[in-house]
Parts: sequence; structure tokens; C-alpha cells
Amino acid sequence: MEKDKIYRINELAQKARTEGLSEAEKEEQQKLRKQYIADLRKNFEINMENVFLVDKDGKQTQLQKKQGNSHDCDCGCSHHHHKP
Repeated sequence: MEKDKIYRINELAQKARTEGLSEAEKEEQQKLRKQYIADLRKNFEINMENVFLVDKDGKQTQLQKKQGNSHDCDCGCSHHHHKP
């Protein structure tokens, strides 16, 4: 994500704490936050593609991406959420 967008996220967060945001600013903030999180996840996945496990014999095994969630949430996690 570009530095100017990160700056804008922080600017909106500060304004939200001090004086509040208009509806348009709230929408902008949510859009920027979603983009930031998507970029963060993408960068994390790219980094994880370069991680290898090395066993005691020195054999390297690349980490494999876990396939699918075991539940119906869309948070991207791989565990069960417990409902109260």
C-alpha cells in the first residue's frame, strides 16, 4: 500500500478520535482499511512461500498452504468459533 494511503488511514483515525467523521469519511476509512488488510495478507502469503522447514537430516520442505476452512466464517482463520 502506498504511503499516502497509510497516511490517510492514520489521518482519518485521528479525526475520528477528536471530532468524528462524516459518513463519506467513514466509508473512505473502511475502504482503505480493507485494502490495507488485503495487502497485508497478500504480502504475508508471499513471505510464507519463502519459508522452508529443515529436518534433522537437512532436508528442506516448503510450507504448504492449508486448504479450506473448517467452518463457515469469512475471517480467514482455520479454527472454530465458539458461540456463547
